[in-house]
Amino acid sequence: MTFTASGDAYDRYMGRYSASLAPRFADFAGVAGGRRALDVGCGSGALTGELVRRLGAERVAAADPSPQLLAACRARLPDVDLRAATAERLPWQDATFDVALAQLVLSFVADGPAAAREMRRVVRTGGVVAACMWAADGGMEMLRVFWDAVLELDPAAPDESRMPYRTVSELRALWQEAGLREVETAPLDVSAGYESFDDFWNALLGGVGPAGAYAASLDEPRRAALGAACRRRLGSPCASFRLAARAWAVRGFVAD
Repeated sequence: MTFTASGDAYDRYMGRYSASLAPRFADFAGVAGGRRALDVGCGSGALTGELVRRLGAERVAAADPSPQLLAACRARLPDVDLRAATAERLPWQDATFDVALAQLVLSFVADGPAAAREMRRVVRTGGVVAACMWAADGGMEMLRVFWDAVLELDPAAPDESRMPYRTVSELRALWQEAGLREVETAPLDVSAGYESFDDFWNALLGGVGPAGAYAASLDEPRRAALGAACRRRLGSPCASFRLAARAWAVRGFVAD
């Protein structure tokens, strides 16, 4: 329910980060010319587009369960093999790809171990399976500002940082349990700019992700109070500003 918004809404909310994250993540996964790659949970296509730039559309495939986001990705990258599918049930044969990547996806799948096993299944022996998620320790400033403001007003509210697969230990264990070898992790640091506080706040009101869904669930007085709390935590900016974000990435190799 948190990813039924349009591709444009997703881009305003998270796309400004994922576009910068994609090349760093692709570097970490060792994506280079001549390989065939799968983007699992492609969203509106930030990582898919980076893979196309490196490999060519004919060597890239992508999947996402959201019709709206898949349509946005298809509009931008019409020559890519795009399919409606969850990470737990990928519609490709065994050993189809040299690398499978999931950017900012794992916390939102219904079954993390099944998703990791599926990614491993569709990658050939010696290939790479990689994923990344925003760090749980507050390294993603936009989310930390928002959820700290939420908890200030509603201590019983959910906190997105408590979702699974946002720590190094969780990611490493998930990859090892999936049977991947030579598992490594690394931080990936990016930042994104906002023209004003309104740019920041309006992006959150698009209904995307857990933060957007929570904001949309509030009545107008509580939403206004939450906006004011976010503004205070950002130092009441009167001009443009940037926020940093850290993702933890994990990769492993498919063994015989």
